[in-house]
Amino acid sequence: MLSCALILSLFPTPARVGTRRVHQRSDIEFSGRGVLLRPLQVPVAELQLCECEPAWGSEWRTDATVFVAQSEVPMFVVFTADDAVQSYTLDAVNQFLAHRQNPNGCQPKMTYYTSLNFTNYTLVTDWFVAGNEIADHTMTHVGTPPADEINGNLIALNALAGIPLKSIIGFRAPFLNFSVDTLKMLAAAGFTYDSSAPAAIPGLANDCLALDNACKGQPVLPGFWEFPMYAYFDLRGQEGVHLMDPWLDTANGETAINDTATLNYMKATFMDHYNGNRQPIGLYTHPVHLSTTYPGVNPSMSTINMINEFLDWAQEQQDVWIVSNEQILAWVQNPVPVSQLDTVDALKCSTPQVPASQKICNGIPGNEDGLLDLCDFSDFPFYTCYGCPQTEPTVDEPNPPQQVPDGGQARFRLPANCSTPFWDPVAGNCICTSSTCAFTDNSRAIGPNGANLTGGGTGGTAGASASATNLYVPFNGRGFALPPGVWAATLVGLIGALVGTWGVFGFGFV
Repeated sequence: MLSCALILSLFPTPARVGTRRVHQRSDIEFSGRGVLLRPLQVPVAELQLCECEPAWGSEWRTDATVFVAQSEVPMFVVFTADDAVQSYTLDAVNQFLAHRQNPNGCQPKMTYYTSLNFTNYTLVTDWFVAGNEIADHTMTHVGTPPADEINGNLIALNALAGIPLKSIIGFRAPFLNFSVDTLKMLAAAGFTYDSSAPAAIPGLANDCLALDNACKGQPVLPGFWEFPMYAYFDLRGQEGVHLMDPWLDTANGETAINDTATLNYMKATFMDHYNGNRQPIGLYTHPVHLSTTYPGVNPSMSTINMINEFLDWAQEQQDVWIVSNEQILAWVQNPVPVSQLDTVDALKCSTPQVPASQKICNGIPGNEDGLLDLCDFSDFPFYTCYGCPQTEPTVDEPNPPQQVPDGGQARFRLPANCSTPFWDPVAGNCICTSSTCAFTDNSRAIGPNGANLTGGGTGGTAGASASATNLYVPFNGRGFALPPGVWAATLVGLIGALVGTWGVFGFGFV
């Protein structure tokens, strides 16, 4: 089944979930009494998707045998960005995250739902190797997408940005337009989750019976998860819903943007979550709107300062962590009290141990300097470590043949058995060995009795407990399986078009 109730109150009646590969899916229950973690009791065949009742009564559940009190539940602030990855979009994200620390001293990570038009592939590599999540947003930004738009994005990101296929586990539909068939395609392609469903009034969470083939026990997608996108509410309540880029909206029925009013309703909605069941809250952004380095875009500095003020204030609260969706999922699958979050590997800041002097095109700017290929296409040129294609990637050919200079050598694409920061695409060599393929944990201990449970907006120093661990899976890796034909497309650069008709519905948010 689609695991819609587990990421916090999308649906009120707890949804039970089954298993997928080696991951045990769980039932998460939040209530005023705390979080009761207990094993599942029903087989997959009996699972229900949801029963549509008001969302505010929903509960989290998970599969474990410990009791976590309400006060020990972390408050997650998920930060996401959509669309092309360019220097100016990363600049926009960094003005909110680069100077911050979570309670364990690590810089917050985020999820980037990446589409390919105007994307600079080497920056995708850099962003991923820095520990952020790269997720699928289709190749050309089409709503209710066909399978070739989704799978072609995977193929191109793997070929030209060196993102392991198994690490691209999440998807968001452009314009938030998707159907039940979209979810079925994602599950069939091995994705772990979707995050396209607004949790607001109205919306799928509250009116899912209006969606064809949803609820009433359908669809049955064992191990597939839905991350709701939680809306903010201004003084008008359900009439004043704000989802993506809320700072671009007017508030409280006014005709002009008022940053103070926006800040106030963002704080109020945050506290509703914080003092309630601690559903995650999100900053769902299109970062180009906040870029100060993109020609022609002049964002209000008052708005930028307001967003930073909100994050400063949120981090002053106990137990608040700024995270990516895959980091939330790691906690949901293996929940621990907030005082033990420094034991959650996904929340640590693990740095690949690559000598600064080594020249290798690996997503670490200092190492790859001078090694990037410029792919000088007329409409959107880009850089890559992995060799320029002869033509731009398209839905019909997401991995075109590589340009090879006369007398030169083609670059080598990332294999499945080497991590991105340790793969040398020029030499075709994995610099990983049993003694050198390691990541250093730079996170600090949270501390006993609730110490260090707030984050920080100004960085600062932290006593790092450096311990190296040998890892042979791709950086941020997860298990992944593509449907028949896609692996072949990865090798030859071709993908068969899957033609079908999908019902379209939209939520009114772009």
